[in-house]
Amino acid sequence: MAIIITEECINCGACEPECPNTAIYEGGVEWTFADGTSSTGNITLVDGKEADSQEKHAPISEDLYYIVPEKCTECVGFHEEPQCAAVCPVDCCVPDPDRPEEEEVLLKKKAIMHGE
Repeated sequence: MAIIITEECINCGACEPECPNTAIYEGGVEWTFADGTSSTGNITLVDGKEADSQEKHAPISEDLYYIVPEKCTECVGFHEEPQCAAVCPVDCCVPDPDRPEEEEVLLKKKAIMHGE
């Protein structure tokens, strides 16, 4: 599953620098697939859709930190546990029940973003 940040977020920002995929953004900030990854040009996502890695996307949240689900790998392939959840002082980084993903899919996302 991708991790989500719940409304209990206090906007402390502790999670953002911990993400190896740069999938966490401050509320109101646009995001790209290229941010913090080696993605360049057009990429094929795990669902088979094509995306321009440089295209700017609207923020998922205007007020709170948020996690881009297409970039979240739950830190699989990097760490033993999601680092955002490990450092969150209010435990608001939790698995998204609406996005179940097997380890194989998470590793595929990692490979797409980091050219592996």
